[in-house]
Amino acid sequence: MKGIIKKIMNILKNARRIVVKIGSSTLTYDNGRMNLQRIEKIARVLSDFANSGRDVVLVTSGAIAAGTARLGLDHRPQAAEERQAMAAVGQSELMKIYDQFFGMYGRAVGQVLLTRGTVEQEASRRNAENTFNTLFRFGCIPIVNENDTISCDELELLDTFGDNDTLSARVAVMVRADVLIILSDKDGMYDGDPRVKPDAKLIHTVASVDDKIMGYAGGAGSNRGTGGYITKLNAAKIVTEAGIPMFILNGANPEILYDLNEGNCAGTYFMSK
Repeated sequence: MKGIIKKIMNILKNARRIVVKIGSSTLTYDNGRMNLQRIEKIARVLSDFANSGRDVVLVTSGAIAAGTARLGLDHRPQAAEERQAMAAVGQSELMKIYDQFFGMYGRAVGQVLLTRGTVEQEASRRNAENTFNTLFRFGCIPIVNENDTISCDELELLDTFGDNDTLSARVAVMVRADVLIILSDKDGMYDGDPRVKPDAKLIHTVASVDDKIMGYAGGAGSNRGTGGYITKLNAAKIVTEAGIPMFILNGANPEILYDLNEGNCAGTYFMSK
């Protein structure tokens, strides 16, 4: 156990390339409006990491939520064409917010919109890799989201990731990251759903995402996002099998990343193979 704790303490401190994923429920208030204070904090912390000489990628949800809020709707649309429209409005709104906050801390950002086809087809994946590496070389922070505006029901099984947890895992593998960190609206992975099981216990370390761990995942996520813990565990499978460790942390205060960087154990740690 001491060896595992020592390893955890050094993972983020020694990481030269970091992928951080933040979900819609962490980016927004309960009423669906953007949580600007939290977004400003994540921009400050990630800019600080970049200032230390590390490459940083932010995989963000929130385009549909931002578009819904921008157009004054009181509910998340369900029809595919309405979600696409919200994403089209919200993507520019989201990037405007990120550009403003990262710019406050001297960091340029670059938008990268991906589809499953981009990652799985060799030529387009190589182009995406070149784009990431060039952005890193110029000191930019890539901000990644799925290209929701071109997804539709007929293509959902063919060309979409379906959730940004999986997208973040694919990006981490693509850019050869040293660690993937998923900022959630919970403290980490529990042995049951804390919403219905008050005595559920936080799992601090996962050596392997096996059937027992998958059984703890429960159902869907919040009503402001698309992911639940099943998608996070699928992401953990992808990255750990590629030799990349993963953490799930509570993103309510993004400064928790500093705690992890200083070697303090937090959230749930998924060991790489």
